[in-house]
Amino acid sequence: MMEVLALICEAGRLLGEGNGLRVIPGVVSSSVMAKDGKKSKKEEKLQKKELKTGKAPNANIPDGPSLLFGQMEVPSGFLNLAGFAILVAILVSSCRSAYNIRMHAINEYGPVIHEFDPWFNFRATQYLADNGWHKFFHWFDYQSWYPLGRPVGTTIYPGMQITAVCIWRLLNAMGMPWELNDVCAYMPCWFGVSATLFLGLLTYECYGSFTAAVISCSIMAIIPAHIMRSVGGGYDNEAIAVTAICATFYFWVRSLRNKDSWLFGVLTGLAYAYMVAAWGGFVFVLNMIGIHAAFTVGLGFLGVGEGHTTKLHRAYSLFFVIGTFGAIHVPPVGMTPFKSLEQLGPLGVFVGLQILEFIDVIRRKHNLDEEQTRALRIKVITVLVAVASILIAIVMPSGYFAPLSSRVRGLFVKHTRTGNPLVDSVAEHQPASADAYWQYLHYCVYMSPVGTVMTGLRTNKWSQGSFMVLYSIIAYFFSSKMARLIIIAGPVASSTSGIMLGGLAEWAIGQFWWPKEGENPRYFPTSRNPLIQIHNMAISAYKTPGGQLARKFSAGVFFFIILCTPLVSDFQRHADMIARSTSNPQIVFKGQLRDGTMVTVDDYREAYWFLRDNTPEDSRVMAWWDYGYQITGIANRTTIADGNTWNHEHIATLGRTLTAPVDEAHRIIQHLADYVLVWAGGGGDDMAKSPHLARIANSVYEGVCPGDPTCQLFGFNRESGTATPMMKKSLLYQLHQHGENGVTVDPALFQEAFRSKYGKVRIFKVMDVDEESKAWVADPANKICDAPGSWYCTGQYPPGIDWLISQRISFAQLEDFNKKRDSKAEKYHKDYMARMAGASPVQSGRSGR
Repeated sequence: MMEVLALICEAGRLLGEGNGLRVIPGVVSSSVMAKDGKKSKKEEKLQKKELKTGKAPNANIPDGPSLLFGQMEVPSGFLNLAGFAILVAILVSSCRSAYNIRMHAINEYGPVIHEFDPWFNFRATQYLADNGWHKFFHWFDYQSWYPLGRPVGTTIYPGMQITAVCIWRLLNAMGMPWELNDVCAYMPCWFGVSATLFLGLLTYECYGSFTAAVISCSIMAIIPAHIMRSVGGGYDNEAIAVTAICATFYFWVRSLRNKDSWLFGVLTGLAYAYMVAAWGGFVFVLNMIGIHAAFTVGLGFLGVGEGHTTKLHRAYSLFFVIGTFGAIHVPPVGMTPFKSLEQLGPLGVFVGLQILEFIDVIRRKHNLDEEQTRALRIKVITVLVAVASILIAIVMPSGYFAPLSSRVRGLFVKHTRTGNPLVDSVAEHQPASADAYWQYLHYCVYMSPVGTVMTGLRTNKWSQGSFMVLYSIIAYFFSSKMARLIIIAGPVASSTSGIMLGGLAEWAIGQFWWPKEGENPRYFPTSRNPLIQIHNMAISAYKTPGGQLARKFSAGVFFFIILCTPLVSDFQRHADMIARSTSNPQIVFKGQLRDGTMVTVDDYREAYWFLRDNTPEDSRVMAWWDYGYQITGIANRTTIADGNTWNHEHIATLGRTLTAPVDEAHRIIQHLADYVLVWAGGGGDDMAKSPHLARIANSVYEGVCPGDPTCQLFGFNRESGTATPMMKKSLLYQLHQHGENGVTVDPALFQEAFRSKYGKVRIFKVMDVDEESKAWVADPANKICDAPGSWYCTGQYPPGIDWLISQRISFAQLEDFNKKRDSKAEKYHKDYMARMAGASPVQSGRSGR
């Protein structure tokens, strides 16, 4: 077994490490030797240097003079300088590309905030800039989630807002008068550059090659998996989160370089705390580092790698303590690091490392041998496991541990649905397809696995390189479960692709010069193992003149592929195409009329500006939750729901209202809204989304689609493509089709107040609004505060719709798989999953409302 492992390590050496000896400390050092079975003094000196510094000397360009093409003597200093200059030029060009490729939208439309979520982020940033830190974290927003409101101060990841305001104030303090809107629009471009640089540092630390690091940067700069969430104007959390991910991972592997580098654990903790403040995906980062630490210790028990060391203990402890201290001060996180099942694993690793370090201290103090140390470990771990089991058995029934969320659960179940129709209605929550990987990773789909293997074979960087291998495997697993998570695969795909290209480039370049004294073949000791015998024969052929010629030919083929084929330009064109398509702000876009005329379609902002300029300030606007952020952010009007989706029952009530027949819908809306806004005009408009609305409504209101959790009676006929009778009766259909195809909504209930230029948005005024309900909701006496005089005061539904609210059932019992469902909830869940999988509905004999 040891010989096979040594063989693998030697293969890794030949793939990119030239003449330097590379071994896993303490594992194969006794197996990889010269032909006589002994190490030379030079080899021992190199190995000691590697163990002390964590760095491998550059084995591709010899220290002494070299013969270029075997003829011209070239000083190695000149080669190093020329190579360094080329790599620096590539790095600068990569940073420039990272910035420019994200500027398409700003160059075309100006600094416009995009889509939906970015508008809430900008509104929150503006609130922080105007009102300061204290009010921001005590902000209860009554303009959203009417009539309940939303406690923004305790439900927002504030890292992006804080970053934007700091940059804005810094720029203005330096005499550069920037608008806050412009800072927010440009931030994704700036952070695209910083993520690129941190990815390069991470690659260098994991592989030890400056060439691979620079090539990784050039890929990361334009890889679509990163661009899709970081274009100019896309002021969303992921735009800065990728930088936080790469920075945290870099500082972590840097803390493992040598025995004195553990202090980088402090920076790891600080970067992780920033990551927590920036994005809810921090759970991935936390678990990634925890898994790597546990993996390193586990390999140590198997005799591979360093295993548990004081360096690892100190680095992880600093990271976990500092990072967790920062995390618990982020409002949405709080004490979940000690309660959430999604975060308890890294806590267990932290406790385990403390135990191992305690045992190690005892071992050193009493000079215990290996057998005594093993016995001590068994005793201590047995006692602690028993105590932990008792505590868990006591605490578990109390509900102390928080359950897995529906989104996280969906990453592990076999099917493609979570059981939550609200989550399932979002396309990016669906599994990633092969086409999605090709679209967002392109050629990296093929290069990344090779680079991952090469990283695993880079045995002199085993502690750090194993992190990259684990990152590749875990990122692929989770991204395959949810298309949105391809974003976390972007950095590692760039890094491992850069490692493949960089490693091959270094090897190929090395074939065109060599030391005057020639190369020193390396053999394994004589062995009966056929693999070892084949290796010794291959290495002999590798060093012969014929072998050298074959290597030069292979190197020439590599350079021909890179320099003379369109592979590189294909990747660049593909990245630019994706960048341009994702740079469409959606809220304003270019369109083509039937006569071929190109126009700028600005219907959505026109509709919001109409609300802002032509309606009372206390107006309430009902629309599907997708548009809530834009209604509050641009129109500055109160909306019923938005993309935060924190309250499933409330969104179901909204869906129930919009999909109800017109008369019934008006009976509800007159207590909640003054206007109704719908998206029309085809594409992903409200009519296309309406089946999802019905399913979500049915998950809380059983009478929407009796006996059918997927509401197949509300939708479109498969044969004709026309709306079903149930859909035609709905308010949403009537408003969407008003004035077309003979459809007219009752003017005594709803009157059209605005229709955009190209028909993309329609706004209807609600007639006979119940002013008594409106006043009741606005009365502070009808809000429920968590304490007298508190800022945290939740609104209530007006008494006028008590009849509706009383019909709701809590969806928690359906979504929360950690709790036992009752028979009715269990039946709903099974039926929903079966129908979404394509099973035919059971005929209930009823046709819905």
